[in-house]
Amino acid sequence: MSDRRARIEALLQASLHPVELVVTDDSAAHAGHAGAAGGAGHYSVRIVSDRFAGLPVRERHRLVYQAVASLMPAEIHALSIVAQAPESASVS
Repeated sequence: MSDRRARIEALLQASLHPVELVVTDDSAAHAGHAGAAGGAGHYSVRIVSDRFAGLPVRERHRLVYQAVASLMPAEIHALSIVAQAPESASVS
């Protein structure tokens, strides 16, 4: 696992205490992209947390962005998010 991916996971774990968390480094698929030129990566996050219960999607995403704010934009250029509460989580 990359050090950056591990830091993303650690920040999300500490802030949102997920029951499920998958962080994928999609940077290789974006090689040559202007945003990736400075070394920042592209990541996908699938996170299931009790903290998301009753919240609209926009608020769930805001919580994820707040958790990883210290890594943006220097280390994270793009972040694709699927954030769900346990009762609404689909099987992955």
